[in-house]
Amino acid sequence: MGVLGCADIALRRMLPAIAASDAARLTAVASRDAAKAERVAARFGCVGVQGYRALLERDDIDAVYVPLPPALHFEYVAEALLAGKHVLCEKPLCTTRAEAAELMELARRQRRTLAENFMFLHHSQHAGVRSLVDAGAIGELEVLSGSFGVPPLDPTGFRYAPSLGGGALLDVGVYPLRTAQLYLSGEPEVLAATLRVDEATGVDVAGTALLCAPDGVAAQLEFGFRHSYRSRYALWGSEGRLSVERAYTPPEQLKPVVRLQQQDRLTELAMPADHQVRNALAAFAAAVLAGRNGPVGEDASLLQARLVEDVRKVARIVTG
Repeated sequence: MGVLGCADIALRRMLPAIAASDAARLTAVASRDAAKAERVAARFGCVGVQGYRALLERDDIDAVYVPLPPALHFEYVAEALLAGKHVLCEKPLCTTRAEAAELMELARRQRRTLAENFMFLHHSQHAGVRSLVDAGAIGELEVLSGSFGVPPLDPTGFRYAPSLGGGALLDVGVYPLRTAQLYLSGEPEVLAATLRVDEATGVDVAGTALLCAPDGVAAQLEFGFRHSYRSRYALWGSEGRLSVERAYTPPEQLKPVVRLQQQDRLTELAMPADHQVRNALAAFAAAVLAGRNGPVGEDASLLQARLVEDVRKVARIVTG
């Protein structure tokens, strides 16, 4: 595997996971800055390459991880697929549904694996919650709520640059949107939304969305990066309520607590510690090695992209 870029998510999460993996070997990391590429490569025991295209031209790389800013995903994922590489792309796959669909079709034509990297989906706590829901722990689901907010980030980073696909919706809002897909049936409709836009940068820094599934189950979602940290979702049903308090970025040593409230009884369930980054990488490697030539999770990724666009379409914009 090769890595296109030295983004923070790559340095903190994915590069250590690839370097420690039994299923993949870290071969090279690329940066536009040759010195930076060499520093990162020395840290992780691989080759440093100046320039993303130079890495894609290497014949000792089968697959690449793309942690670039969202607006650059379409260009470099397409180039990687055309160069014959399998691709694990950091979420969101693209900034528009049309671009995501085009990459899916290109992956099929090139017979290469393409996966959108939503790492939280690979933590076992969510399968545990799904089992509780399926077993009737909360009765019939009525409402889902989800929140992902973080304190203000580096103002010079890509998250505050509209031209690079910045903004809270694409960065943290996609997590509760993806959660809604996990538990709501059918394809939810976005009924209402708000986006708070920072006047200085022009990017959305906070927002909310109200979704409704075809069966009437609703999802109330909140996100942003002008908040105290919160990373949770809850499922409220006819007979109880399930709360997941460390939903999206739990440390691998943490045993996440899921709270089940049923009438006057509260049960706290300690879920097993899990390594969602390692699991996400392992799932991608398994798909490649199994000859999964084409997009992985295509329907979910395209629905995700459509929901993002719909939030923008219906959102009430507030500045300040």
